[in-house]
Amino acid sequence: MKFIADMPISPRTTEFLNSLGYDAVRLNDLGMKCAEDEEIIEYAREHDYVIMTMDLDFGGLLALENLSKPSVIIFRLENPEVARINLILKEKLQQIEQDLKTGSIVIIEEFRVRVRELPI
Repeated sequence: MKFIADMPISPRTTEFLNSLGYDAVRLNDLGMKCAEDEEIIEYAREHDYVIMTMDLDFGGLLALENLSKPSVIIFRLENPEVARINLILKEKLQQIEQDLKTGSIVIIEEFRVRVRELPI
């Protein structure tokens, strides 16, 4: 599974995912630091990436365009420290992996994980 991390996601999180055997990159790595959300969605669709973000706009854009891909993980945490995000990913990725493969928005909150199948 491949992940593309939006700007607020730490490089340490992509490094962590790579250490677990996933393919994870940041927008910076792709020369897309200033890319618009629509461009990120298109790139992720074309290259089969799951988007990781803290930006709620991605869900709205996917719904507006009635898209079934790419999948998006949205972190909605009061304290989005790198260690906490990495721990959550380690604990939850296997549980949500199939949802991500088929096309879903996964919202990770303080005490729960919500999955919405795409298209919305």
